[in-house]
This record gives sequence, C-alpha cells and structure tokens, in this order.
Amino acid sequence: QVQLVESGGGMVQAGGSLRLSCAVSGSIFSIKGMGWYRQAPGKQRELVAIIINGGSTNYADSVKGRFTISRDNAKNTQYLQMNSLKPEDTAVYYCYAGNFIPTEDYWGKGTLVTVSS
Repeated sequence: QVQLVESGGGMVQAGGSLRLSCAVSGSIFSIKGMGWYRQAPGKQRELVAIIINGGSTNYADSVKGRFTISRDNAKNTQYLQMNSLKPEDTAVYYCYAGNFIPTEDYWGKGTLVTVSS
C-alpha cells in the first residue's frame, strides 16, 4: 500500500506561483510512475507532470515551461512548482503513484488550486 497526502493548494492571482507537496509513505519499490494529475470542473482528470522510473519526466503541453516536478527522496516528498499560473490552471490537483494499472494506482485526496484573473 502507498499513502499520498497533498498540501500547498490555495488561491492565487494570474501570473502568480504555488508549490504543491505530496508526502509519500508505504511501499514504493515497485512503483514506476509518480506525479501529478488535475481535474477541472466539468472536465476529465488529466496528466500534469510525471516522473517515470525515477528518471524521465513528462509534462502536459499546457504546462511546459511553467511547471516543474521534482522529488526529494530523503524526505519522501514530491513537489510541483507552478509558475505563471493562469485561470485555466484552476483545478483539483491529485498526487499519483502507480503502474498505470487501476489495481496498482494510488491517489491522494487532492488539493484545490484556484487562479483568479
């Protein structure tokens, strides 16, 4: 089992920055991917950024150059630094860890990010 707890969401004006954190606990030795998804009102959950096999990173086109995913293995924490935020970034952001198989995917409860224009 893997437990994920997000923090750092909130409200910010367009152009501002936020950093999300995700505390990770449990058995992650066999986990292939760790990252962040988001779900805006009325929309499907979408990938924001992910680290695969502890190395390569992938970002949604909409956040490239603005968001940065990182991990601190010593603190068992992953982060999402979000800069130049836009109103369309408003969503609930979910921390993810898993193997891209529903029975082997773990999710945090989510943290709300609201960007005002």
